[in-house]
Amino acid sequence: MSDITPKSDDISNTEKDPADWTTGGEPMTGAQASYLKTLCEETGHPFDESLTKADASKLIDLLQGESKRVSDA
Repeated sequence: MSDITPKSDDISNTEKDPADWTTGGEPMTGAQASYLKTLCEETGHPFDESLTKADASKLIDLLQGESKRVSDA
């Protein structure tokens, strides 16, 4: 049995590696597509509408670091 207590431990499903997502192979969501398109325009990266949820998440993380409007505040 696991020692993890979901209600009190700092483990978050939002921090799970996209490669481990059960729905990671599905098409990216509308929200991901919208945000990714904006980031692509800001960074000069080509937008690929055929990305999966997992791949879109990874690219968003990468492009956030290149975008001028996103800060590490």
